[in-house]
Amino acid sequence: MLINNPNLEALRVGFKTSFQQAFDQVETYHTRVATTVTSTSSANVYGWLKDLPGMREWIGARLIKSLGENAYTLQNKPFESTVGVNRDHIEDDELGQYDMLFANLGEMAAQHPDQLVFDALSKSFEAECFDGQPYFDADHPTIDKNGKETTYSNILTGSSTPWFFMKAKGKIKPLIYQQRKKAEFVSMDKPTDEPVFSRKEFVYGVDTREAAGYTYPQLAIGAKTALDAASLKAARKMLREMKGDQGRVLNVVGDTLVVPPELEDTARELLLAERNAAGATNTLQGTAELLVVPYLTA
Repeated sequence: MLINNPNLEALRVGFKTSFQQAFDQVETYHTRVATTVTSTSSANVYGWLKDLPGMREWIGARLIKSLGENAYTLQNKPFESTVGVNRDHIEDDELGQYDMLFANLGEMAAQHPDQLVFDALSKSFEAECFDGQPYFDADHPTIDKNGKETTYSNILTGSSTPWFFMKAKGKIKPLIYQQRKKAEFVSMDKPTDEPVFSRKEFVYGVDTREAAGYTYPQLAIGAKTALDAASLKAARKMLREMKGDQGRVLNVVGDTLVVPPELEDTARELLLAERNAAGATNTLQGTAELLVVPYLTA
């Protein structure tokens, strides 16, 4: 193939098409558990309401729920992946391998938000949320019905493979996917570009800017207990009994069980089987949706 502008343009279009077709075919999971927020700066500061707002009897002046004192900042981070195409391969028409390479690049770019969000979920037993505590913790601060400081828990402690039970169908989900820049296919493919001149290498790649974090701890339970009927019922009960400031009942109904692949069979038995191991009616059947996530790590 001659190295000229029309041929290089056709090559770029072909590589980008392979990238985009693969990108568009990827099934992603992060939108099931994370609210997508569009970012317009280097970071977003989430002045979350200190508590989930509720209604009260209007006596006297309005009680204004101002943005809480705890500012939670998510800094956008840049990510990239780059492929070099040897000039000799272009001149010799040895390009078949690159279609698969750029298709793989598209798949990886589409999957990256999943990796980012579920990496945050994997780290949620240590990573802090807006109240300064780990997202899953036994001592989240709150105020009881008498106005006294107290704490609440959203964790089931243990030493087994972690799993998560959450309310994920509302507008506000337990996690945040923050997008500053969508995945963009870019290139340095002019004969005068530095990589071509110095290394005989036409360079193509993708880059993004994004971040992931947490919303309200009251929306999810993180568990390191063995996944069984008793522990799942305990997680459901914990969410149901979640209270906000002043002891207000939040009525959080869990709807999604999130597990790594190693817990898939157990989770399916709990949520899909008509009867339990003892032959009795399985009262957990159909009580939540199952989300099996390969990106979750212990």
